[in-house]
Amino acid sequence: MTQSQLKALYAALLKLLRPLIRVLLRNGVSFGTFADLAKWVFVDVASQEFGIKGRKQSTSRISTITGLSRREVMRIRNLPQKKVTQTTERHNRASRVIAGWRREKDFLDDAGNPKPLPMDGPKGSFGELARRFSGNVPARAIYDELLRLGAVQQMDDGMIHLQTRAYIPKSTDAGRLDLMGTDVAHLLSTIDYNMRPGAAGPRFQRKVAYDNLPDDVLADFHRYFSPKAQKLVEEADKWLSVRDRDANPEVEGMGRNRMGFGIFFFEEPYCEEDPLK
Repeated sequence: MTQSQLKALYAALLKLLRPLIRVLLRNGVSFGTFADLAKWVFVDVASQEFGIKGRKQSTSRISTITGLSRREVMRIRNLPQKKVTQTTERHNRASRVIAGWRREKDFLDDAGNPKPLPMDGPKGSFGELARRFSGNVPARAIYDELLRLGAVQQMDDGMIHLQTRAYIPKSTDAGRLDLMGTDVAHLLSTIDYNMRPGAAGPRFQRKVAYDNLPDDVLADFHRYFSPKAQKLVEEADKWLSVRDRDANPEVEGMGRNRMGFGIFFFEEPYCEEDPLK
């Protein structure tokens, strides 16, 4: 890597760390904790992805790659494996239930809108919806999660109404933090793939941004483009769901892959000392 490339990489690192550090400080995470987690990831990635084919990855090689001492590498390698929380799986299951409610004809009224569902029943019930799209998670557990988030409401007649177009954790919920990790990781993985020499065709990565917009434009932008973005996400969900083995076990084919795309809006006051320039 040339000096100019290294300088650009450091500048990019500072940009992406700034919002992350803001989240960490807001949630009381110290630099020491962050550093320990970063060390573990350095060692894990070096061990899993930067070995020499046909040879076991050694402590000495990991030390050379990461710049950590052999003693520190050995200490980290002996730590218990970091576990991913169950929040991601809970989010995926709840999202699939809402998406299925919005697209499957068994759960739509004559106008194509999600219809109110009884809790129980062999067909056209919330129980059937949950069984079809949440795997082995009990319908009551899925209902309680959606009720907690305000995504559903049960009326006096016992019918359950869908109140939202998507599963969105509350701002105080651990699910928001889990989504941060998942969504940012997906974006960085795409950027990493597009930067690799010899990548078999770039993955789609685009954005549009202007930096001299008056205040009243912000609300107009959200009002105009949010429905369009939601429609595109729902269209992609419908396309992928019929090809996913969890939603359709009869789907055949080799391998198991994760695929999708994300849309996000951003806005912030501009300043001359903007760290993102």
